[in-house]
Amino acid sequence: MKKVHFIAIGGSAMHNLAIALHRKGYEVTGSDDEIFEPSKTRLKNEGILPKQIGWHPEILDESYESVILGMHARIDNPELIRAQELGLKVYSYPEYLYEQSKDKIRIVIGGSHGKTTITSMILHVMKCAGVETDFMVGAQLEGFDVMVRLSETAKYMVIEGDEYLTSPIDRVPKFHKYHPHTAVISGIGWDHVNVFPTFDSYLEQFRIYVNTIENGGCLIFDNNDLEARKIADNSNVPIYGYDIHKYICEGEDTYIVFNENKIKVQVFGEHNMKNINAAYNVCKQIGISDDVFYEAIASFKGASRRLELLIENKDRNNLIFRDFAHAPSKVVATVKALREQYKEKFLSVIFELHTYSSLSEVFIDHYKHCLDNCDKAVVFYDPHAVAIKKLEMMTDERIVEGFARKDVLVVHSKVELMKVLENLPKENHVCGLMSSGDFNGLTKEDLITMYN
Repeated sequence: MKKVHFIAIGGSAMHNLAIALHRKGYEVTGSDDEIFEPSKTRLKNEGILPKQIGWHPEILDESYESVILGMHARIDNPELIRAQELGLKVYSYPEYLYEQSKDKIRIVIGGSHGKTTITSMILHVMKCAGVETDFMVGAQLEGFDVMVRLSETAKYMVIEGDEYLTSPIDRVPKFHKYHPHTAVISGIGWDHVNVFPTFDSYLEQFRIYVNTIENGGCLIFDNNDLEARKIADNSNVPIYGYDIHKYICEGEDTYIVFNENKIKVQVFGEHNMKNINAAYNVCKQIGISDDVFYEAIASFKGASRRLELLIENKDRNNLIFRDFAHAPSKVVATVKALREQYKEKFLSVIFELHTYSSLSEVFIDHYKHCLDNCDKAVVFYDPHAVAIKKLEMMTDERIVEGFARKDVLVVHSKVELMKVLENLPKENHVCGLMSSGDFNGLTKEDLITMYN
């Protein structure tokens, strides 16, 4: 039995990889200085939750085949130092995913936005088509009990390719490690300014990503994205550009059109019509027929926290959606999708500045006009989040200036936000909550109480 130890096992990707290896028959141990839900319960249910919180280098010995290092761990982590002293092989989780899939056909979905949804669509279609695959995806999907699957039998490996850093001792983007046979770029919008301080340094990561495509592989890209198209045009592999899938809206229903047939889908917005086309092109590469693809995509309900319907009150005609949007391009796409789908409803958007980029004054002007396409715009700006990331506080006036909308309301706490929610329209209303955080602990129960 192979023994693997996880340093910082509580992370979203890390605990899912730990579960996948445990289910594959490996002996898995791990540690972390804090483990939150749902990681804690999921690890406990698998029998691999660390018995004690903290770092315990004494548990490591020569019997371990490898150690997997999470990005949350520091370079001076005592378990990392112990593993290095013992000469154990230390992997980042993307390096380990590659090790587990180096004999498979790898499909990697990269891009600044849409990665999770496109990956989820591909996995949903492959499952409906009966095509076995291993995978790593960044959200919980309906019909899948894990976010990572590893097996000896699957021919394919589908990976959501994040451009953020691999580990504290290997500071390169994760998607440089996967060496895809089929690569996707869903679009490029500058992000992670703490790591890539200029747009060109960010673009360079995608150029390198394309250069990692295996011989005989191909690149699928958003043909409407100028930077993605430039990178594709300068690549040395076959390229396939995709556009917005043809679709029509009838009332609050969305249909994609294929061979003059209307197929009702459960996702909406131009960005999701692009995502469908990206997934279609990937599925075409692995031999899934058009009929099978369109029958399957009709039943796709979306990924967790990706324009997800959280609450619906049919009596009052009210809906609340939540979305992981945080980069400017994501915010624009989500607001546009909600506006287009619910033309007759009052649209409120509450957006949390949560990432390092979004909280940075040097980046705030990139949100100019992002919230223009809604009736009420609220920005949640938590001083605690600013302090954690060791940034300077911005004034409310500076934030309003950054969004270039004079009536933007800036709030700083859950209490303030709850008061705003109380005063939102009680009928014929759509509210979009957008954040990679949680609005200082705002829960679904809070929203049910206030909004219903």
